[in-house]
Amino acid sequence: MGGYGFYVWGSYLVTLICIAGELVLVFNRKRTLLKHLSLIHQSNKQEKRNETAS
Repeated sequence: MGGYGFYVWGSYLVTLICIAGELVLVFNRKRTLLKHLSLIHQSNKQEKRNETAS
């Protein structure tokens, strides 16, 4: 690599870390979104039960 191996492999390593970090962030966002949607759905079901019971 003509003396540039450290730079080349370092660049690959930084890129790999960034991609892995982005994947972790995406999965965390998805989990949070699904949790919020579940809470909204449960809240809507509860409101409908309360309306029909009245």
